[in-house]
Amino acid sequence: MKTKLREMLKFPCFFTYKIIGLAQPELIDQIIKVIQIQIPGDYTPQIKSSNRGNYISISITICAENFKQIETLYHDISRINMVRMVL
Repeated sequence: MKTKLREMLKFPCFFTYKIIGLAQPELIDQIIKVIQIQIPGDYTPQIKSSNRGNYISISITICAENFKQIETLYHDISRINMVRMVL
């Protein structure tokens, strides 16, 4: 799968992460902080709440210069304690 994704992308490119995590206000700030370390910029995440309000879905788009940035951010975002899934 990684090889196919790597072959499909032409850099620089926009790449959207979809993140599911606990519905805590600080989660969005933590995600943006992690992204800012790798790729500084202004980010406007799209946020949707689950039916019961326990979880939120966050979509955030970055401009990646290479595949390593996409991989690194995926792993760094996954390590945030309140994150349950990164796509």
